[in-house]
Amino acid sequence: MSEIEIGRGKRGNRSWAFDDVAVVPSRRTRDPEDVSTTWNIDAYSFDLPVLAAPMDSVVSPETAIAIGKLGGLGVLDLEGLWTRYEDPTNQLEAIAKLPSAEATTKMQEIYSEPIKAELIKERLSQIRKSGVTVAGALSPQNTQNFAKTVISAGVDIFVIRGTTVSAEHVSKTKTALNLKEFIYELDVPVIVGGAATYTAALHLMRTGAAGVLVGFGGGAASTTRKVLGIHAPMATAVADVAGARRDYLDESGGRYVHVIADGGLGTSGDIVKAIACGADAVMLGSVLARADEAPGRGWHWGPESYNQLPRGERVQVGNAGSLAQILQGPSLAADGRTNLIGALRKAMATTGYSDLKEFQRVDTVVAPYDA
Repeated sequence: MSEIEIGRGKRGNRSWAFDDVAVVPSRRTRDPEDVSTTWNIDAYSFDLPVLAAPMDSVVSPETAIAIGKLGGLGVLDLEGLWTRYEDPTNQLEAIAKLPSAEATTKMQEIYSEPIKAELIKERLSQIRKSGVTVAGALSPQNTQNFAKTVISAGVDIFVIRGTTVSAEHVSKTKTALNLKEFIYELDVPVIVGGAATYTAALHLMRTGAAGVLVGFGGGAASTTRKVLGIHAPMATAVADVAGARRDYLDESGGRYVHVIADGGLGTSGDIVKAIACGADAVMLGSVLARADEAPGRGWHWGPESYNQLPRGERVQVGNAGSLAQILQGPSLAADGRTNLIGALRKAMATTGYSDLKEFQRVDTVVAPYDA
């Protein structure tokens, strides 16, 4: 890593965002129809390497089902409106109409309603009955409280997602979640994150996680960099965690942990570069919040927007088309917001690669827009 001197008493590593890098064509090209975007994790296979982020503006039980039928994986936030209210329609409408100056305070009030175990079971059962893969997410703080409920409801993939999730949380006042013990005792694969450094990701992989989410503070609705001063440019973060996966593969004697880019993914080009840097799949928030079916009604927010120390905002993202159009086209504009998978196929074909694992070997260059 190249270091830059910040001052005489501090140095920092030079890191790169997706906007700073680009992929390079090789000597071979292919037909996009010959390219495979299939992704597998544990026993589950998906036509698209796309997870919908567990955010109330993105995933409802209905959109989780729709995304599953399109070939991706919708992850329901099990601490969101659908597990606090029997019918959150009024709350969603109220959030969409809030004046900007009142949004944070009013959302804190709306989300003060307790999480209900029976609603967790009901929502996951609704998704399961559709026949798609069932995934739900809890924060590290609530995993111990509701894990048994989630497992008994029949979740297929368990996601533990927070701004930063470590393999070793230290607390003098509370019993911390022991990730290694927790994952070992489960019969379902666990995806955990965020992490953005080689060391943090390697320790998460050693807990037995099936996948690691890469990134924190990089989403369209996040203000983590402003509030906490924490930020990780995503191209470097994904490449570092991919390096941890490679080394853990050797260390464990062949156990492969999936790397999932989560944050900083605003266009199809960002998805292309995330996989080029080593990601196996991507978790999308604001891109899918623009769908006509999205529960956010043209607005986007995450769990950080309404907690005790808000690190996110409700932002207006508008509409870009249906879920099917955003993921699979056709695209009616040249802005990279629709036909995401078509663009990924085209990029892979243009550079000569036939599947996602091969594409991780594509040549890249550092080419900042502002250089």
